[in-house]
Amino acid sequence: MTSNQYAPTDAPPVGLEGERSDPAPAPVVGEPSDGRTVASADEPEGAAETAAPERPDEPEGPRFADLDIDPRVLRALSDVGYESPSPIQAATIPPLMDGRDVVGLAQTGTGKTAAFAVPILSRIDVSTRQPRALVLAPTRELALQVAEAFGKYSAHIPGLQVLPIYGGQSYGVQLSGLRRGAQVVVGTPGRVIDHLERGTLDLSNLDFLVLDEADEMLTMGFQEDVERILADTPEYKQVALFSATMPAAIRKLSGKYLHDPVEITVQSKTSTASNITQRWVQVAHQRKLDALTRILEVEAFEAMIVFVRTKQATEDLAERLRARGFAAAAINGDINQSQRERTISQLKSGQIDILVATDVAARGLDVDRISHVVNYDIPHDTESYVHRIGRTGRAGRTGEALLFVAPRERHLLRSIERATKQPLTEIPLPTVDDVNAQRVSKFADSITESLAAPSLSLFRRLVEDYASEHDVPMADIAAALAVASRDGEAFLMEPEPPPSERPRRDKDRDRDRDRDRPGQGGRSGGSKSRSGVEMATYRIAVGKRHKVVPGAIVGAIANEGGLRRSDFGHISIRPDHSLVELPADLSRETVDALKRTRISGQLINLQRDSGPPSSSAPKKRKRD
Repeated sequence: MTSNQYAPTDAPPVGLEGERSDPAPAPVVGEPSDGRTVASADEPEGAAETAAPERPDEPEGPRFADLDIDPRVLRALSDVGYESPSPIQAATIPPLMDGRDVVGLAQTGTGKTAAFAVPILSRIDVSTRQPRALVLAPTRELALQVAEAFGKYSAHIPGLQVLPIYGGQSYGVQLSGLRRGAQVVVGTPGRVIDHLERGTLDLSNLDFLVLDEADEMLTMGFQEDVERILADTPEYKQVALFSATMPAAIRKLSGKYLHDPVEITVQSKTSTASNITQRWVQVAHQRKLDALTRILEVEAFEAMIVFVRTKQATEDLAERLRARGFAAAAINGDINQSQRERTISQLKSGQIDILVATDVAARGLDVDRISHVVNYDIPHDTESYVHRIGRTGRAGRTGEALLFVAPRERHLLRSIERATKQPLTEIPLPTVDDVNAQRVSKFADSITESLAAPSLSLFRRLVEDYASEHDVPMADIAAALAVASRDGEAFLMEPEPPPSERPRRDKDRDRDRDRDRPGQGGRSGGSKSRSGVEMATYRIAVGKRHKVVPGAIVGAIANEGGLRRSDFGHISIRPDHSLVELPADLSRETVDALKRTRISGQLINLQRDSGPPSSSAPKKRKRD
């Protein structure tokens, strides 16, 4: 066993690449600035971390053995099965091996980590314990991934130590690692600054500096921290800067701190992996939970990530899924690192099967058993969609991606299809019969499994004694035990009520009049729609003086709220406002969207109607 160590041991690996959440266009080969050498390469986005698969119809490219890499690093690459470098690795490793500074423009997932780790490990001095290479990463997840990659590629370099330092982990572990000495330090800017100010991190002998996901670091507000760190490093060092885009701030940073860099651009040919089946289903916002529940019951999956937009939504949805008997947990930006690592460990081990997450919280998540990704809330940019579904189909497996699309979100679906150049297949929502058939099948499977239980003979004797004593058929006893195991819950899903015949307009008008009279209960809610959904009365700030008609109200609210015509009850148009019956369980997101909806140019400001204002003043008698 070598003396190489990946420290600290309490920080488990979570993948090989980080993830961006902000939209960034694919870089394009352009004219270099004066004095820069430019190389370009084409690579499919989402390629493997280090090795691109060989294609028989394309000319064979260089192999790692052709790039003058240290034999010990080559051996480590061979151990993990890598032979041929990806385009960015083939273009980046030679100039870095020659000691040149490099600017690499490439999207996440193109194998950048090996592109800078392999040449650094081939040239690093391990005779001292002082930091010789520093890699700055925007997130702790990416820092852990990069540190793990360095640990793998240095498996046959005795004495080399790799230490990740990041926020969210105790200083004690990091201080111990720094005292022991580490030649490679991978850290987030904030924590690196902390150690510099404490005097616990010495960068005076640094030979290599890497800025990974540089544009992300600047977007997150780390520009001053990055420049502060650069100012503490020796003037003569080798610098590699990797970024998905080249905004003016990155160009300025490159010009100030890099010396005559080689600029390498990798263009993406495709956005989504071919081993991921992409489907979509149309579902209104307020029916998403029911739709997801049906899919979970009918679809065979190993583990699943469900993406939502907000932190609160992760907690709410995970709690509702647990209430329905699913092993679900939430991760978001508010949970601490130890809790995040514990949750991911439970997902890997099978203690939980469903992870409800936001884009930011799922960055860098790499769990092989994730077979499905569900976009519960459709992303507003195509790059987020690509990164989301990239959480499945890992390690050569196939994956399934499902997208929930509300009627008013069809344009976002079209944008995703145009950007990925891959049409998504529409599927129908599982019916009640589909769900019930699956429940019956699982019930039969549970009987078959229980027949092999070692305690079967004991319970058979007890059941036989009960049948003999009470003269009850065995089938009735088995059915009673099955009912008891359900704890009072219904076994089969109730069929959906058939839509009733639409009432005549004159009846609607009569009901509108009646519901406004005292004692009719119109405003207090409690009524139900024709499909049995509990309804409530909502007030909108448009009325007769805005020249609105019922059709305009239905059309605007249905379009913006993702509702169907059958979700509407009575509509009463008043002089300066209107009352509309809608489902009582409208989500917070739907209500917020409807508050911003306009009808006839007027904000409707939808809110629950609280009834007529109380007044102690007596009403004046109207003259005859």
